[in-house]
Amino acid sequence: MHGGSFFFTVNLSDRHSRLLTDHIDQLRNAVRYARVRHAFTIDAIVVLPDHMHTIWTLPPSDADFATRWRLIKTMFSRSLESGERRSASRREKGERGIWQRRYWEHTLRDENDFEQHCHYIHFNPVKHGHVSAANQWPYSSFQRFVKLGVYPLDWAEGQQIEGDKFGE
Repeated sequence: MHGGSFFFTVNLSDRHSRLLTDHIDQLRNAVRYARVRHAFTIDAIVVLPDHMHTIWTLPPSDADFATRWRLIKTMFSRSLESGERRSASRREKGERGIWQRRYWEHTLRDENDFEQHCHYIHFNPVKHGHVSAANQWPYSSFQRFVKLGVYPLDWAEGQQIEGDKFGE
């Protein structure tokens, strides 16, 4: 499939790490670097300490999200001092040990699928206990959605995850 919108989950190798939020400027620079070389739109995003979720829309003639993720991961990793734990196979291949090699990708099928994944993204900091309301998390596109009138500022406050309401 060329073009289209995709939901991604990308994790650090160390799920107890805080690298992504502790080095948010380096992550932003890595994303900018990739976007300059291979255009894409970030429709929604949340960055948590050890993982992130995002929705991208790629140009109509393009489906190469793998190159974009490789650039982001590489540039972010290069911006950090080395010293993380690495497996023998990573050492043999000259790889850093920051990111999990794989990521979750889901092609969004329709507007409802898109909307549900936006909800999942914006509710994720609450789900993980980082904040009590989505509007409190600074590393998210939530405030942009509020400015666009998609969500009220108090969206999902005091709610629990029920069924697939905020599901992936």
